[in-house]
Formats: sequence, structure tokens, C-alpha cells
Amino acid sequence: MEWSVKVVAPEAGAPPAPALTHLDDAQLVALAAAGGREAFDEIVVRHRRSVYHVCYRFTNRHEDAADLAQDAFVRAWRGMGQFKGQAALSTWLHRIAVNVCLNKVSLKTVSTEALSDGDRLEDTRGERPGDAIDRRERARAVRRAIQALPKKQRATLILRAYHDLSHQQIADILGSSVGAVKANFFHALGNLKKTLGSKP
Repeated sequence: MEWSVKVVAPEAGAPPAPALTHLDDAQLVALAAAGGREAFDEIVVRHRRSVYHVCYRFTNRHEDAADLAQDAFVRAWRGMGQFKGQAALSTWLHRIAVNVCLNKVSLKTVSTEALSDGDRLEDTRGERPGDAIDRRERARAVRRAIQALPKKQRATLILRAYHDLSHQQIADILGSSVGAVKANFFHALGNLKKTLGSKP
């Protein structure tokens, strides 16, 4: 049985079916694993925002993040029978999303023109004329450096720095140990410093 979803901006979309909103994730998974598309639609409604944001951090582009999130949910639908509940559903979905991103995202898909969240939120009223250009160049350099990291280091850095997840949460998502997560984060920061040199 095939299933597809159009992942749009997190705020958009139709409300979930009222009959399913009172069910918890475990109940929805059981229904979805038995072929219940409406139950899986409710899972998507509940988790699409966080899955989308994970994907967005790998691409910095809405269109690419939406495509990757849709791919992640399609894979989740196809693998729903394999979910055993040993981790939270959100952790399992994040693991799928991270794997999709690591397998599909390359430097060519990264928008170096898009501003980072930090760029958009920064107060620029007192900037000199050249400051905005310097700031954008630094942001582009950081994004390129992150995309050049080895896959596990890149995923660890994004989940830790941008999503503020704990080492244990990241270990659960990546299917590794806390020690490996800490080592990957340490090496990722070291590699970024080497790549960026003395740039702030």
C-alpha cells in the first residue's frame, strides 16, 4: 500500500480527524501499522513541524526541507510495521529524517544565499555599510563548513547546536552511544575551527 504526503510550512495544513486526536502515539502507530492511513495522517500532523525543522537545518531552504521531510514520512509509512516502540516515536521519526538528509543532502543542494536564523534575528540598525556583507559571508562560510563535515559529525552538530538536544537524545536518534556523540561533537567543533580559521 502506497502513501504520500505533501509537507508544507509547519503552520499550514488541514486539522486532523477529530476521532483520532485523543489517541496517543502508541495507539496511532498500532493503527497505522495495520494500514490505517488516517492514523498515519495524524502522526504526520503531530510530528511534521519537528521533522521539517530537522530537515531545514540540513538545507537552509524551505523547498528542499519540505521534500526531505516528505521523503522521511514516506519511509516512515513504509516501515511503520518495524517500529517496536523501544524509543519515542519522535526519536524514530527524527532518525529517519536525519538518515534521509545525510544520504541526500550535498553541498550542491545548500543555498548559500539564504540567511541563517541568526542573520534574520540580529539587530542590524547600527551596522556600517560593509557589516551586512561581512555578516552574510561569515554565515555562508559557516554553512559550507558544516556541510563539509563527515556525516555523523554534521548530524551531531546540527542536532546539538541548532535543536539543543541532549547527548542521550542524539545518541538515540543516531543509534550510537553517548560517548560517540560527545566525540563527534568535539571533533566537529575542532574541524569547524580548522576550516574557518580565525573567523568569528
